[in-house]
Amino acid sequence: MSFPVRTLPVLQNWDCHVTGTCCKEYRVTLSPDEVERIEAQGWDEEKDLGGLPPLKRTGMPWSRQVMLNHHEDGSCVFLSPEGRCRIHERFGYEAKPLPCRLFPFVLVPAGDHWRVGLRYACPSAASNKGRALPEHQEELLAFASELARREKLETQADGSLTPPPRMDNGERLPWPSVLRIVDGLMKILRNRRDPVELRLRKALHLAGDMRKSRLAGIEGSRLGELIDLLTTSADAGTPTNPVQVSPPSWIGRVLFRQAVALLTRKDHGPNRGLASRGRVALFFAATRFMRGTGSIPRLHAGLPEATFGQAEEPRGPLSPEAEAILERYYMIKVGSLQFSGPASFGLPFWEGFETLAVTLPAILWVARMHRERPREEAITKALTIIDDHIGFNRVLAGLRQRLSFRILARTGELSRLLAWYSR
Repeated sequence: MSFPVRTLPVLQNWDCHVTGTCCKEYRVTLSPDEVERIEAQGWDEEKDLGGLPPLKRTGMPWSRQVMLNHHEDGSCVFLSPEGRCRIHERFGYEAKPLPCRLFPFVLVPAGDHWRVGLRYACPSAASNKGRALPEHQEELLAFASELARREKLETQADGSLTPPPRMDNGERLPWPSVLRIVDGLMKILRNRRDPVELRLRKALHLAGDMRKSRLAGIEGSRLGELIDLLTTSADAGTPTNPVQVSPPSWIGRVLFRQAVALLTRKDHGPNRGLASRGRVALFFAATRFMRGTGSIPRLHAGLPEATFGQAEEPRGPLSPEAEAILERYYMIKVGSLQFSGPASFGLPFWEGFETLAVTLPAILWVARMHRERPREEAITKALTIIDDHIGFNRVLAGLRQRLSFRILARTGELSRLLAWYSR
């Protein structure tokens, strides 16, 4: 059965501008069919691939994965000096592995359809360059069908491809109820009367109230009425001026800096940071993030030299252009459900949303490091660095990091951080 693909009502554009990000930064895992196809293509390792085999096998024998091989600088063995894919050049676009063709799109099953997300680690996506997403509809439909076959997704009893993400208490609401909750979050996020940081603080207020509510059996219009009621409460109970919000505490700042270290760390590819100098360098970097004084360790080669003090200096309200960049990002991430469930290592719904919310103070913090750039450009650059991890860094879903994010959210520190770094 073919499921429709729905792009979100967000003015998001994309086309490939051959930045090389995907071919130099990422590890591409292959399906058995893709492995067989590439092995049958007859590549000459010395002549074509710089003396390296085309594929690399990693992991334990019982969980072995096969990936495209990479050179020491992180670039794919199939990337030519001209920046083109050798597989594409020799055998055509369709011969490339699905992850290569799909990037930067993220297709998420949502009930009786697929929703389209994006990886803003792609500079063209972050900069909103190219054709509008609906113009990619034909290729997205083809990708969706191929992805379903690749992942062996079959239609469930309720007509969906996958079960909905669990709520934080373990209950699993039906897909229509989950999507109604997403619509409630989207209503808050599209309210342009509020700056983006205030929208997220109101959404976190709603998340806290929804988490306390027992939703089993509350469906349809009754659930919609509850969401409307709690949204009104969030509007009334959230301070509109960030100056009215208490500063984050010492523990909130420490946990936040640890999160920033994780969200900016790059261990492979041309933007590899301190990881190239070994574990000792990373250990000392972690202690400096703990203290929060002196120079900021460059865990990502794309980060400029800066101090922790400079990252704390207020920059004032964002421009309308910078607000539009962030609005686009969070509406795509939330509307496509990239923040929870299978798209984010199985994180429960509200916990996944709170993890996504941590990215805003992190983006604003990193943007302050780029103090020589125009504000909108600094936000875009920070976005490409931070979003590299969302939904793709397993550490974010590890028990230790989940506990850290949970402390930030449940103690109110996350809302304080949002207000603090919006100054």
